[in-house]
Formats: sequence, C-alpha cells, structure tokens
Amino acid sequence: MRGRKTLIEYRLLGRTGVRVAPICIGTMNFGNPTPEDEAARMLDWALDAGLNFFDTANSYNAGESEAIIGRALAASGRRHEVILATKAHYPTGPGPNERGNSRLHLLRACEDSLRRLKTDYIDLYQIHRPDPTVPVEETLGVLTDLVRQGKVRYIGCSTHPAWRVMEALMISAMKGLARYVSEQPPYNLLDRRIENELVPLCQAHNLALMPWSPMAQGVLAGRYHDAQAVPTDSRAALRGGIYAERVTAAGVEVGKRFVALAEAHGVAPAHLALLWVKDQPGITAPIFGPRTLAQLEAMLPVATMQLSDELRAACDELVPPGTAVVNFHNTSGWMRMRVT
Repeated sequence: MRGRKTLIEYRLLGRTGVRVAPICIGTMNFGNPTPEDEAARMLDWALDAGLNFFDTANSYNAGESEAIIGRALAASGRRHEVILATKAHYPTGPGPNERGNSRLHLLRACEDSLRRLKTDYIDLYQIHRPDPTVPVEETLGVLTDLVRQGKVRYIGCSTHPAWRVMEALMISAMKGLARYVSEQPPYNLLDRRIENELVPLCQAHNLALMPWSPMAQGVLAGRYHDAQAVPTDSRAALRGGIYAERVTAAGVEVGKRFVALAEAHGVAPAHLALLWVKDQPGITAPIFGPRTLAQLEAMLPVATMQLSDELRAACDELVPPGTAVVNFHNTSGWMRMRVT
C-alpha cells in the first residue's frame, strides 16, 4: 500500500504550520495487549494510508509503548513522516521526584522519552495532567528550554481545565515563554462538557484539540448491552478501575440508542462515534486507539467522511450540547460536577 494515500484533508495543528491527519492514532495498547510485531505493522499501515499523527505517553505500559514506536520507526526509517506526540506527568518510579511537572522531573522524563523513541526530537511534548504543587512558570520554563535546545518542537497539555490553559497562555505571553499549541481532553457524545468553556477558549486562541476516548471505550460502538456484562477484551475488563467506572447503565442506554440511530442511517456505530467528534467545531483530530490492525483498517473511512446536519441534530437529541451522562473526567482530579 506504500505510496497510495487516501484523499485525506489535513488540518493545521493549532496556530502552527504543521499539518496533521484528522485522526490521531493512540498507542496506549502497544505492548499490552497489542504485541510489538502487530504494532509495527499498524504504524506502517497508518503511514501508508496517510495517517501521520501518533500519540503516546511515557506512562503507557511503563514506557513500553514509546519503546515499541521507537524500534518500529528506527527499523522502517520513517521517523521524518511522523508527527509524534508524547506526554509526561505520571510517576515513572517510586521516588518523590519521579512524577509531576517540576523542572527536575520533566528534564529527566524528556531525556528518557527521547531514548525510548530513538529520536533526537519530539514533535509535540504534552503535560499529561495539571500539577497544583508546581508553579506553571516552572513548567513552562523547562518546556521553553527543551524547545530552544531543539529536543521539542511544540508543547501542549492534556485534560487541563480551561482556566489553567488560559493561565498558561497568559504567562507565556507575559514572560516570552513557549506557548501551548494544543490541549488533549476527554470528549465523546456521552460527555460533552468541554463545549462549555474549553472549546470556545481553544477556538478563540487557536489551540488544537485532540480529544481522547471518542468512542466512549466502545460504548458508542455497540460493544456493551449491559453495564454489568463487560466484554472480556474491553478496557473496562482488562484495566478495571477508572475504565470500569466509565461504563454505566445510563451510558449503555444512550449507547444502545446511538447504535440504533447509526444503523438507521446506514453508518457503522463506531464510524459515527469517531466521525461525530472529528467534525465537531474546534476539533483538530480525535485520538483513536486501535488494538489490532483490523480495527485500524476498519476506521480509515472516517478520515474522509463528513457528518451530515441531520445526524448532528439527531446526536444532539440524545445528549444535548454541553451536558454529560457519563463522567470521562474521572482522572482529571479537578472536575467536580456530578453526572447523573
């Protein structure tokens, strides 16, 4: 397939000049449960198809996701084709300074990610979560140093409240520091709360939005018929904890209605779930995390599909704009709004 691209319309990554595919490939599954050889095939296949945007994190499978990507890109010689995003914040060891957004930790974390990824630069380096114990000036300061050293091209954040994003933008402008170009929030039809503040903020200041969990962990793809009967190969079953919390009776009920809506319009539910996020106002590229090459191949058509006004309105009837029926911010540490 190499050299035969689909007719993908690339999108600018915020106010940068970087063009990325409208679907970002998430790699949390690389190393567990996706074996390395299949992950390498997925990377090659995606690039052949024109999907050039990949997201990982140093915390995914204790760094193994990054390591697999690094070995695969080194073997294929295709690093220059990739817009590669990774993240830091979560613990990388037992020590008190092996976590968070301090200068000490981020310098070490970046060097470790560069080593695992077998590259001398990271295209988009993101702060995985806010750290209320560290002044944002310190975090932006070290990110600025990494940019000036050429180790990082652009910086962004993930699952930050709108006010923290705005605070960082203001400090960057006031102090001449590197500026966030992106935010990576949870967003799907079951949890639309970012539409209230974060989306308008990103539109006003031209930040890219790369939402995670666009298919609501498969609930919107029709994988769940009962919140108590969890598929054995699902994230809710394999990882439990926060993932299991996101599978609720209310969410599954909306998921069933969503599946019926998609099928009535002749669209695969998984396609519609990803398409709905991709074509929402302000969105740059939803993050789709396939487990297998077959799953990746099946979702490629969404990159060139367009959401109709009729389907958009029908989805709004299921879950009104700005509301939620499931809490996908349950890892944020700052979202207090209850979901009933």
